[in-house]
Amino acid sequence: MFSYYGSKSKIVDVYPPPKFDKIIEPFAGSARYSLKYFEKDIVLIDKYPVIIEVWNYLKNASEKDILKLPRLKRGEKFRDNKQLSEIEKKFYGFITQAGSTGERYSVGTMQGINIDYDLKRIASELYKIRHWKIELGSYEDLKNEDATWFIDPPYMFGGEHYKKGTKDIDFNHLANWCKSRKGQAIVCENTKADWLPFKPMKEMQGTMFKTVEAIWSNIPTNFDNEQQTLF
Repeated sequence: MFSYYGSKSKIVDVYPPPKFDKIIEPFAGSARYSLKYFEKDIVLIDKYPVIIEVWNYLKNASEKDILKLPRLKRGEKFRDNKQLSEIEKKFYGFITQAGSTGERYSVGTMQGINIDYDLKRIASELYKIRHWKIELGSYEDLKNEDATWFIDPPYMFGGEHYKKGTKDIDFNHLANWCKSRKGQAIVCENTKADWLPFKPMKEMQGTMFKTVEAIWSNIPTNFDNEQQTLF
């Protein structure tokens, strides 16, 4: 529903579909995988309070709440806007600054920002998340249960930009935790990482350079053949 650094919006269709009725995302971010399969029993967990606050705001907001928000212009500051509540300002920070890693204080200046369109789209999709469970916390706190675990942590190389980034992660511990999951585990990374035996999945063009998205799963996937031709 909103933009966030590392979002899987351009690649979500490439990941294996869920094999269980419950999806757990322990590094929720913008939860693109859960949004694709929104009708499932969804659990979002994240250590960054702003992410959880914004998700819970959207879960409890009405269409009218979203549609009544002011249509700000590119470059306009919203931190001092008296029409907006504090949580609405945090929400605006994500929808008006593409790929942001945290709170922002003004509308982005990039071409293509269309607040009216985004607010109408989000308002029309609120029904998808009414039943979701959204909590502040760490992956370590989660009960191990049969589910599809979509695990998209800050990447070993590149994840330092998050508010709760790589400095907070013991990747050896995370690897063992991923391997111990009941059900279906899907772990996201890029091919620079070695904390699990990741398989190349798709080449991505970033702002400055190309990377190769990679996957590890405890269930065989179409990406197990490392000699595949990337597309």
